[in-house]
Amino acid sequence: MKLSDIPKEELEQMSYDDVAYLILKDANKKMKINDLFKKVCKLLNLSDQEFEERIADFFEILTTDKRFTMLDNGFWDLKEKHSEKVIIDEDDDEVFEENTEEPEEEEETDYYDEEDEDSEDEDLKDLVVIDEDEEGENI
Repeated sequence: MKLSDIPKEELEQMSYDDVAYLILKDANKKMKINDLFKKVCKLLNLSDQEFEERIADFFEILTTDKRFTMLDNGFWDLKEKHSEKVIIDEDDDEVFEENTEEPEEEEETDYYDEEDEDSEDEDLKDLVVIDEDEEGENI
C-alpha cells in the first residue's frame, strides 16, 4: 500500500512505526531519524514541540521494531532491504588461545583480628571432647 493512497483520517490512527515504515517504503532510501520523524510528524499534523517531546520515544520504537535497522552514521532503513552477510569458513576450526602468562599471586587476607582469636579460645575453654567409647560409659 502506498502512502499517498491512505486517507488522512486513517493515517492519524496509525502508530509512528507504521507511518515510518510506509515513508521508508515509498522513499526507497535510508533516512536519518530526525528527517524520518519530521515526515511522520508532518503527516500526522504534529507540532514542533510534539516533535521534540516524542523523538526519544520514536527512537525507542524503531530500535525495538524488527522491521527497521540502524545503519552507519545514524541512518535508518527497512530491514527487508538489507541482508546480513554470514561468512562461514569451513577450513577454519575453532582456535583456542593458550594462556602463557604466569597467574598472579593472590594476596592472602586475614579476616580475623587477633582479638577475635583470643575471644574464640576463651569461648571454647570449657569444651570437653569425648570419645565414642567414653560416651557409652557415661550414660
